[in-house]
Amino acid sequence: MLYRFVFWIALLACVAAAERAQAHPHVWVTMTEEILYASDGSATGVRHAWIFDDMFSAFATQGVEGKTKGTWTREELEPLAKVNVESLKEYAYFTYAKVDGKRRKDAFLEPVDYFLEYDPKDTVLTLHFTLPFKTPVKAKAIEIEVYDPEFFIDFGFVENQPVRLVSAPAQCSASVERPQDDNFPSSFRLDKNFMTSEANMGMGANFTNRIFVKCP
Repeated sequence: MLYRFVFWIALLACVAAAERAQAHPHVWVTMTEEILYASDGSATGVRHAWIFDDMFSAFATQGVEGKTKGTWTREELEPLAKVNVESLKEYAYFTYAKVDGKRRKDAFLEPVDYFLEYDPKDTVLTLHFTLPFKTPVKAKAIEIEVYDPEFFIDFGFVENQPVRLVSAPAQCSASVERPQDDNFPSSFRLDKNFMTSEANMGMGANFTNRIFVKCP
């Protein structure tokens, strides 16, 4: 089935309609992140879990058929998940990597182990997917950035345990850096009523979420 209200295609349609002359967030994503390691101590990928706001989750699931009204299984959401991750490629999955301080261009392979999960209690969708590194990384410092350069999507970490190292060497540690509140002019706030035209294209880099991994 070809979904009319498909995740990123729907976003692009909205973008085109507004001409994106001015940018401000329309979609809110809350993230939990994992950095994956192999037995030899090399980092092999990043596993995302992105929770979408309830308004957008309702929009994205329009036209998706399910056996139970108001909820969907992973299997029923599988075609939508496939379109999501395929569409993210154009945007580099909003995920960028630095290794020992140097930007690694095209650091990741295409996503694997992806699926959408629907929470009927909170009425939200969560997109799970893993980005494998093209080449496993052995480094003292890895930095992962997540943001939308055009600031159509506002990404933010969950409050508790936003990042976890999976099977990493015992000496490795992880921390996060959240965007500073003072990145926003005093004339507007970041919430679901945020409809100002004062935000400019390209300002999304000011709202970068960073993961820092340090190993001896």
